[in-house]
Amino acid sequence: MSKQKVTLFWFRRDLRLEDNVGLYHALKSPFPVIPVFIFDDAILENLPKDDARVTFIHELLLKLQGKLSEIGSSLLVQKGTTLQVWQDLVERFDIQEVFYNKDYEPYAIQRDKAISDYLTSKNISAYAYKDQVIYEESEIVKADGLPYTVYTPYKNKWLSEYKQGRDLVIYETESLLQKFHKEDFHFPSLTEIGFVESTIKVTPYNLTQIETYHETRDFPALNSTSYLSPHLRFGTVSIRKLVVWAQKTNPVFLSELIWREFFMQILFHFPKVVTHNFKSSYDGIQWRNNEAEFKRWCEGNTGYPMVDAGMRELNATGYMHNRVRMVVASFLCKHLLISWQWGEAYFAQKLLDYDLSANVGNWQWAAGTGCDAAPYFRVFNPDIQLKKFDEKGIYIRKWIPEFDLGYAEPMVDHAMARDRAIATYKAGILK
Repeated sequence: MSKQKVTLFWFRRDLRLEDNVGLYHALKSPFPVIPVFIFDDAILENLPKDDARVTFIHELLLKLQGKLSEIGSSLLVQKGTTLQVWQDLVERFDIQEVFYNKDYEPYAIQRDKAISDYLTSKNISAYAYKDQVIYEESEIVKADGLPYTVYTPYKNKWLSEYKQGRDLVIYETESLLQKFHKEDFHFPSLTEIGFVESTIKVTPYNLTQIETYHETRDFPALNSTSYLSPHLRFGTVSIRKLVVWAQKTNPVFLSELIWREFFMQILFHFPKVVTHNFKSSYDGIQWRNNEAEFKRWCEGNTGYPMVDAGMRELNATGYMHNRVRMVVASFLCKHLLISWQWGEAYFAQKLLDYDLSANVGNWQWAAGTGCDAAPYFRVFNPDIQLKKFDEKGIYIRKWIPEFDLGYAEPMVDHAMARDRAIATYKAGILK
């Protein structure tokens, strides 16, 4: 008995049915569409068993499963090494075409090439689409074709391109949903995948305060941010709909979305930044990398309230306010002279919205070693930051209950640390 010819759509960081470019094109194909998600062993093996992001992904997949079951379809959830999973799928189904949306991280590019090459060897057509950004790869470059390495010119070119009338297409899939393959696949539990439910949960995003975002975004006690970042990371929202809305609502918020794309194209063009300084002239910096001091930073026991509140918030919730991220990152690199790679790795373990390009980009910005970074001689004073952005101490008291009951002394003197940092950087910059 011959198998039914099918198309497969591979969900990755685009966990939604609406305005999903690759999914739209898959549903326009002549064959029934089987939606697939793969829990990748290469990623999972480095995560704790109660990783909050895996719990979040599983919850999102369950929601997709619920929507698909309403039309008699279901999601095919697999676990393993991606190549082995695809080899098994090719044996199991008569696959004619495979559709997916692009990912621009080095591992993803390598993985997708291997899968595409394998599918091609089996005479299966593979199609990749731009979905998680407005402009990808080399769409926003300088006149000479080279990538931008400074944000403001990149942003200006981005806005110029966007305003030239390239109306964004919203990909309506509602009328195509009946094209999904009708079969009830087994949906694995978290336990079957090898994980347990995390006590840390992702907050639903909230766009109601974005009109005043530019006025309130630096004050962590106001809780006025959108909590959008993990939803953008895993694609529960459409970047196209978001940009159209942001352009009408708040240009400062739109600028933050453009920063996201700036760091993505930096990572794409300069993949060395994952582990190395963008500015190689900074490779001579002699980091102290004191493990005991790093432990105090991780635990939020530095004696600097803004730093400690931020780290405790991160450890407890997987979130940290953006202004506070700058303060804690600067403190680690400048006050303690601990390499940005250590901080980047810790954030990668903890952040619900962990995105490689933004995490590396922002850490190198704080350390002064990245593209368009803060100058090395700018050293945030955590106490001044506290007075400016949490003057009444509301945020710090939330996360440091002992603040008024004999809070710890600062582990390092600010003036001494500042002078030490500037001298170390100056001595380490390669001529």
